[in-house]
Amino acid sequence: MIRPLPSHGLLDRVLRVLFPGVMILLLNGCSSLSYYSQLASGQLQLLRAREPVAKVIADPARDAKLRTHLAQSQKARAFASEHLHLPDNQSYRLYADIGRPFVVWNVFATPEFSLSPQNHCFPIAGCVAYRGYYSQSAARGEAAIQRLQGMDVSIGGVEAYSTLGWFNDPILNSMMGWGDERLTTLIFHELAHQRFYVKDDTEFNESFATFVEQEGTRQWRAFRGLPPENDSKLKQRDQFIQLILDTRSRLEKLYAQPLATAQMRERKAAEFERFRQDYRAMRDGQWAGDKRYDAWVNAPLNNARLLPFGLYAQWVPAFAALFGQVGGDWLRFYAEVERLGELPVTERKAALKALVDSKV
Repeated sequence: MIRPLPSHGLLDRVLRVLFPGVMILLLNGCSSLSYYSQLASGQLQLLRAREPVAKVIADPARDAKLRTHLAQSQKARAFASEHLHLPDNQSYRLYADIGRPFVVWNVFATPEFSLSPQNHCFPIAGCVAYRGYYSQSAARGEAAIQRLQGMDVSIGGVEAYSTLGWFNDPILNSMMGWGDERLTTLIFHELAHQRFYVKDDTEFNESFATFVEQEGTRQWRAFRGLPPENDSKLKQRDQFIQLILDTRSRLEKLYAQPLATAQMRERKAAEFERFRQDYRAMRDGQWAGDKRYDAWVNAPLNNARLLPFGLYAQWVPAFAALFGQVGGDWLRFYAEVERLGELPVTERKAALKALVDSKV
């Protein structure tokens, strides 16, 4: 059932007015004022563009395809709270057309011989491994500056993000391009961030949300009587991610060696070429020539392009193992996730590694 939205909430309205000034006061002196000003103005634009999903669905003058997608999204939104025990609030019961294909563009940067991301810290979200821009041109400008400083850089468009419950996050037009199931997975992923979030641990947060997205989608399909996702495609995805993670591991060992710069660059290039060769062998053999990942593989590779895979996939097997240990009980699972999140970072990573090893 789609619930009517008489307002977006009193607190939300107050924060919507105060947010730009609050952000500037909190962050003035931390870094470039212009950067944080664009964050504040971009978020404010998004908040102003929101309208109730129910209103859009009920308006015959609106695009029929949009209305159909939004109607389906609300079934998934209800499933998220009723069956996955994700937050039951007004997030994703609102819609906003921001007039661009991505809500933000994230800039990832690493040193030339390191897989450690350049972190950026914020009062609410803590430290994250990227810097977000509401303008693609601004992201490209930042990337150019980082490259001039000798960094490996990558830019990625983002369809959605979570404000961690500070605002009622809307469904965005940028979330609509890949069909109903992709929209559903984004809703599950972003609500998972609202459900639990650990400051300063991007790998933990993104891996947790990715697991909730994947398991939630599996259960959503079963709930609707649909067959599981194509096992061969899921296997290909997992194999591709593992190739990247294996490449990351080899690079980490390489960068720990005391090599001269020229030799390090040569060995680094050789590792990326090995990755391409391993991919093509898998594609042409096990995958019967399926070229779905060719464009990504054939584009220029660097450390920064590997970062999202380490962030979003590193601990997914650990959370899968934990979910199995609690018998697929979502509430028990979240309780255990919270327990892990409260551990000191070194103990947390050790516990996650033990969970991964328990599946081997």
